[in-house]
Amino acid sequence: MEVTRKEPLVLLALTGVTLVVSGWAPHDRVTWLLEVFPVLLGAPILIVTHRRFPLTPLLYRLLFLHALILILGGHYTYARVPLGDWLRDLFDLSRNHYDRIGHLAQGFIPAILAREILLRRSPLVRGKWLFSLVTSVCLGFSAFYELIEWWAAILGGSSADSFLGTQGDVWDTQWDMFLALIGAISAQFLLSRRHDTELSSLLSPSDRPPSGV
Repeated sequence: MEVTRKEPLVLLALTGVTLVVSGWAPHDRVTWLLEVFPVLLGAPILIVTHRRFPLTPLLYRLLFLHALILILGGHYTYARVPLGDWLRDLFDLSRNHYDRIGHLAQGFIPAILAREILLRRSPLVRGKWLFSLVTSVCLGFSAFYELIEWWAAILGGSSADSFLGTQGDVWDTQWDMFLALIGAISAQFLLSRRHDTELSSLLSPSDRPPSGV
């Protein structure tokens, strides 16, 4: 259990190192700041709340993975991430699809975050209503992020192109939200049982959320 207690600190340290490295000569400094801003905002919140509201190990790991996705995209810009170029060449795709990975994660990982908060801080129980609300929260978050991209485009003009990462795709916004939807649904189908097990281990019997339909 000692390793488990230290794991969030290790993940935080790794995130910090990766963030510093990515900030060294990024492709575009403004784009880097915009892409990693969720990490800069989220990390202090996790630090401040970790004693009174510790998260499950699964969620900490997922948040770490999401941070890496954002940081990598920030360093190269999403349209230039080497992983996306490799996948494009391997599957003969028309564009770099790293941003698609990012938006899939934008639904997949916040789904477990929303699920954990709702189960621990609301009257909701496990079941259809929880599944629907978690999915709706993720779609709402995805839509809000698209609004941020729109505002960035208005304020920054062509200088915001790297942040938008549309690569000429007129359906980019719709694809982003659809992938967030797929991510949110997939996360709940694939990880709910494991998440419930970790929640039961983390919480005292009186704090455990009840089961429901």
